[in-house]
Amino acid sequence: MFKVTPNPPDTGPTSSSVEFDSNTPHEPADRIPSAADIRATPRKLCAMFFVNPELDTATLLAHACESLASANVMTMDLADRTDGTSRNTLLGIAQVILLGELAVNRALDRIDAVG
Repeated sequence: MFKVTPNPPDTGPTSSSVEFDSNTPHEPADRIPSAADIRATPRKLCAMFFVNPELDTATLLAHACESLASANVMTMDLADRTDGTSRNTLLGIAQVILLGELAVNRALDRIDAVG
């Protein structure tokens, strides 16, 4: 019988595992990546899901606003059918979604004022 996956490599006491010391500060946790670091990271487009790079900013923001509004309605609907701490959590999520929708709407207002 043929085995599809190979055996994992042997790890012995001589492996190069690093012990974690919570008292030692680590560089990645102390440093926030800059915008240049983020832009320098190469991205590969997935052929299955991607946003058309030719769409203008107003169209992208309009779709984001509609998506956030839909997510808010779904969250509020679920919160109406839930009790206790789960309901409070869903209402908090709905509030965060609404704040995002307000920010997108403000960006759309600024684009309309310029154009």
